Amino acid sequence: MNIQDIYQRTIKFAAQKHTDSNQTIPGSNLPYIVHLSNVAMEIFIAAEKTKNFNIDFAIQVSLLHDILEDTEVTFDELENEFGKTVAIGVLALTKKNNLPKEDKMMDSLQRIKQQSKEVWAVKLADRITNLQRPPHFWSVEKIKKYKEEALTILNELSGGNEYLENRLGEKIKDYNFF
Repeated sequence: MNIQDIYQRTIKFAAQKHTDSNQTIPGSNLPYIVHLSNVAMEIFIAAEKTKNFNIDFAIQVSLLHDILEDTEVTFDELENEFGKTVAIGVLALTKKNNLPKEDKMMDSLQRIKQQSKEVWAVKLADRITNLQRPPHFWSVEKIKKYKEEALTILNELSGGNEYLENRLGEKIKDYNFF
């Protein structure tokens, strides 16, 4: 299957599942698929600038990265639709609900680091995409914590994808909304 068909099949699945969950981008009425397509766009560009990058796998994971966390889709359903490797990559990007909030990110980052560099790239691309103007209802403290978390992601995933690391570093520098 070519990358265009992979993208179309995956984005339709993700769009339907996130729409079924009535999910929008926080602080807006935009459908959540806008965020997912922005993450995929970062992955497309990174793939052009990265040797030995599995774009087919990375695009699927980028479009599905929030599906286990934010919808009713199960790991088994994801595995049946997209295969075990994609499902495991998405699972690594999924925060565990049974952990205290302060432990969720580090746990996920540790699991991401056990995956291929494409999964690392998706996490970097996700945070790049999220470092836009924060929702109007976020406090100054929440904005600061989000920026600090972005620095943690950048530090923990150092060596994963030079292009995306540089891009995230620039986004972090520019993320001052208080």
